[in-house]
Amino acid sequence: MDLDLIWKSVIIVIGGTILLRIAGRKSISQMTLAQVVIMIGIGSLLVQPLVGKNVWTTLVVGLTLVLTLVVVEFTQIKSDKLEKFISGKAKILIKDGKLQEGQLKKLRLSVDLLEMKLRQSNVNKMEDIKYATLEPNGQIGFELKENKKPATKEDINMILQEIQQIKQSMGGIPLDLNMQPNQPSTQNTTLFTEITKGKHSPTPPSHLQ
Repeated sequence: MDLDLIWKSVIIVIGGTILLRIAGRKSISQMTLAQVVIMIGIGSLLVQPLVGKNVWTTLVVGLTLVLTLVVVEFTQIKSDKLEKFISGKAKILIKDGKLQEGQLKKLRLSVDLLEMKLRQSNVNKMEDIKYATLEPNGQIGFELKENKKPATKEDINMILQEIQQIKQSMGGIPLDLNMQPNQPSTQNTTLFTEITKGKHSPTPPSHLQ
């Protein structure tokens, strides 16, 4: 057995760990295009010493790639135009609950894939979304409409304070807090309806299905 392979492997693991530590902690799904290119390049380089290439040359080249990435990232902080050119910018997919069909077609993104991303974020209906965007790293970002946003602890505390003030203004008369809310219609459809019934509702354009 070639003992060179053992110490080369150890150096590659240690050196690669240091290089990736310098490059950053983002996962693949959070990386920009430049970061993905550099990481693929580093992955290819780290294998070279095991097939006869010089291990030190490999680490130097890898360090050069990482330092280039760091310089590019700092440059993007200083220049918005360069950041848009390298990383791109977010694209609006849904606006006020309506699909932006032209944008979806341009991005080659189907409604099925968009719905899958939204379901994974616990969004039930597109109509509940104020804005949904495709971010430069490929993730879907969204903002719910005001009346569809979940209540925060602060909101609940404010409601409780208002209820207490109403009770005091009514001379301590207890309020009936057990009133049943309006029951949602059983006919309402959500993004999960497609999974259970095997069809879209409403049906999206055929070229985006």
